[in-house]
Amino acid sequence: MATALLFVALLYLALLVLFVVSYWKIFTKAGKPGWASIVPIYSAIVMMEIIKKPLWWLLMLLIPLVNIYFIVVMVNELSKSFGKTQGFTAGLIFLPVVFYPILAFGDAEYIYDKTDELEEIGVAQEV
Repeated sequence: MATALLFVALLYLALLVLFVVSYWKIFTKAGKPGWASIVPIYSAIVMMEIIKKPLWWLLMLLIPLVNIYFIVVMVNELSKSFGKTQGFTAGLIFLPVVFYPILAFGDAEYIYDKTDELEEIGVAQEV
């Protein structure tokens, strides 16, 4: 019994470290400070900046059932902000242990800042 509990605790700790490191890297790729990913409320505010959504969306996360819709949209926007498709969004939702590290350590680049630059000179294309 004790070994099973130790195994579960170590597995939990390993997953926690994996997600912290992945989020840190995702924030860094988006040009935000990595430490912001581990500060509870501030990380959500920075995530809204990364996905270019208004801060009032955070209030929607407090409403039961409505929050599910907004979380899915937020994950989709995160995926799109790195040039990924809706299929990758499904992976982020259903297999986060695999897809968040892929987003963090793969070759995905944050593209929302580049589309802003292109819009300024008038040659933005639909991403």
